[in-house]
Amino acid sequence: MAVLSLLLLPATLSASPRITLYAAASLTDAVTEVAAQYEADHRVEVVPVFAASSTLARQIAAGAPADLFLSANIRWMDWLSRQSVTLHDRQRLLGNRLALIAPAASTLTPFTPGPGGSIQNRLGPRERLAVGDPDHVPAGLYARQSLESLGEWRALRPRLARADNVRAALALVARGDTPMGIVYDTDARASEAVRRIGLLPAASHPAIQYPIAVLGDPPSPAARRFGQWLQSSPALSVFRSFGFATPSTEPDQDAD
Repeated sequence: MAVLSLLLLPATLSASPRITLYAAASLTDAVTEVAAQYEADHRVEVVPVFAASSTLARQIAAGAPADLFLSANIRWMDWLSRQSVTLHDRQRLLGNRLALIAPAASTLTPFTPGPGGSIQNRLGPRERLAVGDPDHVPAGLYARQSLESLGEWRALRPRLARADNVRAALALVARGDTPMGIVYDTDARASEAVRRIGLLPAASHPAIQYPIAVLGDPPSPAARRFGQWLQSSPALSVFRSFGFATPSTEPDQDAD
């Protein structure tokens, strides 16, 4: 038995650290690529978990084994902090825009929502607008704020097709279930089944920010190294290639 233990010891020691990254659904393609790049250069396994930021935050608060959280808005990161979840190395990592999309075969003319560009006037009487659920999905929250600013929220609220996350809203438009939807600009670029027909005015909603934080008490050293690498030039270059803005990272509140 002693010999067997010695034979197994090298394999145990050589096992790669496992890092579980909970990331907003809108980051699916970009995070999948940066994780693959990091694994190629480091002896580590990165396991991304994608869903709406609200869903991920609630899972983390309930004890899900996440090592890092990359949220699509500050609100759900703040909520986690109020649940007594310790957030290490918190930073603002990425930015984005809201886009109005239609199925690729749509004949809708591109326009900028706002004065002279009403979304509701371009919907048929029984048609709906796809969005992430504005009660909890960050993309939907931003969409609501924008529609309120543009004076369209009251008319469009009962005509929303509410999705569990922004990628689900994208799918509704891609399948032709709805003639238009509001998603992140990066999601609009990610699908050949839709086309962007306009960007919502940036001034019509708060800036879209993606904060990142390392979790755990104490945090995993491997997770901290990966979190730092995500802020490096090689990683940010990948995010930019998917259309994300990469402002200078600066310490956010609750950083330790």
